[in-house]
Amino acid sequence: MPTKIEKVTNLFEAYRNEREAGPMTKYMKNHFPFLGIKSPIRKELEKVFFKETGILKEPFDQEFILELWEKDEREYQYMALTYIEKSLKKLQKGDLALMERLVLEKSWWDTVDAIAAKAVGKIAEKFPEIIEETIDDWAEHDNLWLRRTAILFQLKYKEITDEERLYRYISSNSDSKEFFIQKAIGWALREYSKTNPSSVKQFINENSLAPLSVREGSKYVD
Repeated sequence: MPTKIEKVTNLFEAYRNEREAGPMTKYMKNHFPFLGIKSPIRKELEKVFFKETGILKEPFDQEFILELWEKDEREYQYMALTYIEKSLKKLQKGDLALMERLVLEKSWWDTVDAIAAKAVGKIAEKFPEIIEETIDDWAEHDNLWLRRTAILFQLKYKEITDEERLYRYISSNSDSKEFFIQKAIGWALREYSKTNPSSVKQFINENSLAPLSVREGSKYVD
């Protein structure tokens, strides 16, 4: 009987499309190879897998995620993200270590952002002690993807956003020359401005931020 990872591989390989794979790889700056499965088809294949295996009714499977992460083609990491998103209610405090590993391995915005705003955000909401224990350190980490994760983990928090912490993380990264940090700052400010536009406007006016961050963060306050 095939394992779960073998079932996913068989499903995906049947839809490998070399003609589509090239442009998809190029779009991701040639960081990762692709099978060439477009998103709508991949999502249908994921539905088939979830239905056939019943994995969503089982305990959260870290090993399955790591097996997907080890696969070369990027569609397997996207499958892992879908599984995580459908398992958010199952996440426990100990799963933060897995999310950190996923952020650090095969790092790019397409996986990091989903992990930050969904998985890390959910774990921090359920177990807020992990913010001081771990995420505060991420905000000043040498690794830019952990810093981006810290800036973005409250992205969906709206009224429960810890404004002081959000602004503190942004301030400690405001002099970064990294595009992905400047972009994250702008994105975080833009999302929070939907909840508290006056606060965001004041913060932008009173702090020295990169033009990209200001432009992105000011979208709903000007």
